[in-house]
Amino acid sequence: METIIIIVFFVGYLAITLEHNLKIDKLIPALAMMAILWAVISLAHLPVFEVNTDLKELEPAHLDEMLLHHLGKTAEILVFLLGAMTIVEIIDYFDGFATIKGYIRTRKKSKLLWLFSILAFVLSAIIDNLTATIVLVTILQKVIKERELRLWFAGMIIIAANAGGAWSPIGDVTTTMLWIGNKVSAAQLIEHVLIPSIVCMVVPVLFALRYKVFKGTIDADLEKEEKPKSPFGATMLYLGLGSIVFVPFFKTITHLPPYVGMMLSLAVVATFAEIYTSAKFSISSVDGSESQEGAHHSAVHSSLSKIELPSILFFLGILLAVAALESLGMLFHFAGALDTTMPFLGTEGHESVSDLVVLFLGVGSAVIDNVPLVAASMGMFSVPIDDPVWHFIAYSAGTGGSMLIIGSAAGVVAMGMEKIDFFWYFKKIAWLAFLGFIAGAAAFILIRNLVLNA
Repeated sequence: METIIIIVFFVGYLAITLEHNLKIDKLIPALAMMAILWAVISLAHLPVFEVNTDLKELEPAHLDEMLLHHLGKTAEILVFLLGAMTIVEIIDYFDGFATIKGYIRTRKKSKLLWLFSILAFVLSAIIDNLTATIVLVTILQKVIKERELRLWFAGMIIIAANAGGAWSPIGDVTTTMLWIGNKVSAAQLIEHVLIPSIVCMVVPVLFALRYKVFKGTIDADLEKEEKPKSPFGATMLYLGLGSIVFVPFFKTITHLPPYVGMMLSLAVVATFAEIYTSAKFSISSVDGSESQEGAHHSAVHSSLSKIELPSILFFLGILLAVAALESLGMLFHFAGALDTTMPFLGTEGHESVSDLVVLFLGVGSAVIDNVPLVAASMGMFSVPIDDPVWHFIAYSAGTGGSMLIIGSAAGVVAMGMEKIDFFWYFKKIAWLAFLGFIAGAAAFILIRNLVLNA
């Protein structure tokens, strides 16, 4: 029966990986795989287990209890993401991200590369790497008219955005999963992963600056200012970003789950959004038509209609599918076998997981989705909260996806917005992403070993 379980998971995973070839949204195989796995467990009366992280062993559990337990953990992540997505959409409703374009005043390509990379690194740590990429590629299209040059900038934005999302508990779905799953704390994650992430962003930029394409200036009139669509754009941008940043502090103070703080932040942002939409101002809608002055349209309702529900359903399916393997104890046993076959690279005298295993996860995230990889690792490794393993997994899974354009959400969305060719990215950008990934990993291992030996 375990063979059937593995086959179902492998086929479903393969369908998710080949989403673009099959032209089937990845949420479909994810949901189907999840339902079939749990149905097989139920119909075959397979024993399910709960991992005791203290004793590092499996304890028998009841199916209904385990399913409810995993659903609750998954719901915490999904509700958190729904709140964050809605806040971002409210900012966009007021055209708040257009404020960022005002910071771009240079025409020198090298300075623009640093500016876009730093913006991607910082923004992705707050509004997640996917949204940061969408915002910056949109601005890029307004600033740089030459498509070939724009592709290079878009590639570097992908690397910087993924690096920025890795060190923040709210910067990437995988780091959010580790944070909500009590594998890492916000302060410790930032302390241990920030410097490696900076290295991961800076090294590719330094090498890219040697290219001829980043020398000289662009032909653009940056002094010309566009008329803002809403007078409240800048206010909503700072309010929205500030409210998202507030969530980790709320969790630290109250010790409540992060989604509670995100709901409070959403309530505050939504209140101001409703007040501002009641004011008399003109704002353009998505289709380019303009609403009548003084007309009241709910910013919250409009924003809720635009959030990516397919992504939410995909996370639901994949997280519960991986939870099925975890409940059967398969991930626990696989982790033990994997760690014993891999040579240990780390600090002697400290029980941990092989660095090669974690690096393997990072490289793997470039080929397949990093969400199920991290979800699997959470069920595989029974190490305590804020163990260096979790910080290294956050870094590897977050930045490893940059090595292929289909390896991260940021890469996929940039690929769609700029029609970037897979092989063009592989030849031009992939080696820069690999250099950044390895340099950051080396920085992480060096800092970790110095701390452990201190």
